[in-house]
Amino acid sequence: MIVCYAAGDGLGHLTRLRAVLHTLRVDGPVTVVTSSPFADDPRVTGDWKIVPSLEGIDADEVFVDAFPAGLKGELARVPSGARLTHLARLLRWDAYKPLLPADPLRFDRTFVLEPLAPAHHSYLRDVSAELSPLVLVDPPAEPIDVDGWLIVHSGPDAETRELVAYARDMASIEGVHPPMTLVSPRRPDGLPPEAAHLDAYPACAPGPNVERIVTAAGFNAVRQFAPWRDIHRLMPFPRSLDDQFTRAARARATGPSPDPLAGIISRPSMPRPGGRPRNSA
Repeated sequence: MIVCYAAGDGLGHLTRLRAVLHTLRVDGPVTVVTSSPFADDPRVTGDWKIVPSLEGIDADEVFVDAFPAGLKGELARVPSGARLTHLARLLRWDAYKPLLPADPLRFDRTFVLEPLAPAHHSYLRDVSAELSPLVLVDPPAEPIDVDGWLIVHSGPDAETRELVAYARDMASIEGVHPPMTLVSPRRPDGLPPEAAHLDAYPACAPGPNVERIVTAAGFNAVRQFAPWRDIHRLMPFPRSLDDQFTRAARARATGPSPDPLAGIISRPSMPRPGGRPRNSA
């Protein structure tokens, strides 16, 4: 049996797991340890068994997503005899490193899903028998085809409103008035009435009528919309452990992205590592 440890309250961990399991062609039952409210959505988790902890679980293999010792450094033991696989994405390593236990987990293999900070990469090389990149492929899905601009975010509501405001500011600067559709699990209070709302999952790929894509700079958004980089605009948000600003800068450097607001979006102060750790991707 495959067990996946996906600590975090967002949708990103579960979306990444879907892609990993599809890419590796994992067959058989899957159990996921998560507290994410999105685990209740069958579009996201399908036939996975959702449990609150690893306690009492037997497994052939355990996948540890994103955080090599869990979200708060709580993961020190895994089921005996299980192969241990880590899924590594970019972290704010200086903030996460103090959470590592004195006796860290040792991984049979680590898949690097995007470039890491040098110190992060060095740590994983020391605790992993195998370290290799993995390019993810998502399960097949129908495109999201809407007219005009597509804004994608799973919350919280305040960030969703910021993304919509960002899109409207871009449109105003460019002198255009495109229809805008927000793809989000819920329609946030305060959304402009002219903005349509669509509860759709997965939210990629865009259909042929989509002219612009606006998202935050979470792992999945940057990865999934990479083929549409010329129409993708990113607004990174501060996270306690995920480095959206570095990820956004890398994405902007990979291809044309004439963003009229890129130079005036400041980098907000990072949350303190001891605060509520939101890591939605």
